[in-house]
Amino acid sequence: MPRKQTAPPAQPTLADIRKWPATVPVPQAARAIGCSGQHLRDRIKRGDSPVKTIPLGTRFVVITADLIRLLSGADESEAA
Repeated sequence: MPRKQTAPPAQPTLADIRKWPATVPVPQAARAIGCSGQHLRDRIKRGDSPVKTIPLGTRFVVITADLIRLLSGADESEAA
């Protein structure tokens, strides 16, 4: 019997993201941006990530406030 495929989680809305904790894992942030987790990880490693991150051991977390800034189109000076 073939395995039932589940749909990927829906892309969160800006209202959803505003309720997230202060930092989120890279795959969660990538889903909000609309790219793959690997693509965002690659950009973080290259130093050209569109969102601010914090290194946490061998991984990174994304700062939710900066993700909101990016998705809302706010200037960096407006983020806070």
